[in-house]
Amino acid sequence: PLDTETTFDFEDPQEYCSGGYHPVQIGDIFNKRYRVLSKLGWGYFSTVWLCLDCQRVAVKVLKSGTGFTQAGQDEVTLLRCVIHHPHSRHIVQLLDEFKIVGVNGIHLCLVLELLGPDLRCWLVCFGNPGLSLNCVKRIIIQVLEGLDYLHTCCKIIHTDIKPENILLNLELLSQQDSFQEDNRAGQRSGRKKLLVACMAFELITGDSLFEPKAGRCFSVEEDHIAHITELLGKIPVMVALSGKYSYNYFNHRGNLRRISVLRPWGLYDVLVEKYHFLLDEALLFSDFLLRMLDFSPKKRATAAQCLRHPWLSS
Repeated sequence: PLDTETTFDFEDPQEYCSGGYHPVQIGDIFNKRYRVLSKLGWGYFSTVWLCLDCQRVAVKVLKSGTGFTQAGQDEVTLLRCVIHHPHSRHIVQLLDEFKIVGVNGIHLCLVLELLGPDLRCWLVCFGNPGLSLNCVKRIIIQVLEGLDYLHTCCKIIHTDIKPENILLNLELLSQQDSFQEDNRAGQRSGRKKLLVACMAFELITGDSLFEPKAGRCFSVEEDHIAHITELLGKIPVMVALSGKYSYNYFNHRGNLRRISVLRPWGLYDVLVEKYHFLLDEALLFSDFLLRMLDFSPKKRATAAQCLRHPWLSS
C-alpha cells in the first residue's frame, strides 16, 4: 500500500510540517497497543512502520492534511469491502484504524497485515532475468482471482497493477520455485487487463513489454504508440482518433504524424526469436496476452475469462 512514484531512499524532511508527516520514533506506542519496531517504507501520502501488537503488523501513518485524510478514508472504505470471500485473501487486509494527534496535526492510521517484499524486489533478486514459468503462472492466477473478486463482488477496478504493487506473503524464501506465495493487490476495467498482460510479460522475460524513448523529432508518448503498433498491428482508425488529443499524434488516416517508419515484430515472433520460447509455449503465452491487449476494451478478456485460458494450466 505504499505509493512508489519516487525513487529517493528517504522522505523529504521538509514534509515534516503542519499537514505533513508525523514524526515517529522507534519504541513509540500507537493507540496504546502498537509498539514501533522499525520503518518499512514511505510514500508521498504516508510513512509505514513495522509494529508489534499480539502479532507483527504494518501501520500506515498518513500525512495530516485534509486531502491526505480524505484519501485515507477512501482507502478504508475500499478495504472494508474486501472481506468474507475466498478470494479476498489475495487483497491486503485492513485490521484496524485509528487517529493520532501530533505536532503536525491529526493523522489517520491504518493497521494492515504484514506482508513480504513486492514483486519488483523479487524479480530483481531472483530473476534470471525473469522468473520461472510455473512461478509466474501461480502469481498471475492469484492476481486475476483478486482482480475478478474486486471487480465482480466489490465493484472496484484496480488501475495500477504493476510488480511494485503486488506484495508477497512468503513462508519459504530458500528456493524460487518452492515458495508459498500469496499475492496481495490493493481503479477502469479495460486498463487493468492491459496492465496484467504487461506485468506477466515482464515477470517472465525480465523486460518491460514497451520501453519507449523520446527522439529528436518525436515524444516518448509517440514512441510508445509506435512500439504498440509494431507489436500488435495498426491501431484501428476509430480507436486512434477517439481521444481528446488524438490529432496531436495521428493524422486523419490514423497514422503517426512524426514517426513514419515502423518495424513490425509480432508478440509470438518476439517470444520465439528474442526470448527463445518453445513454439508451443510461445503460441499459448502470446494468445493469453493478446486476449488482454485487444485495441477494443469491449473485446478484451475479463479476469474470469483469463483464468480459464489453457496457458495457465499448461
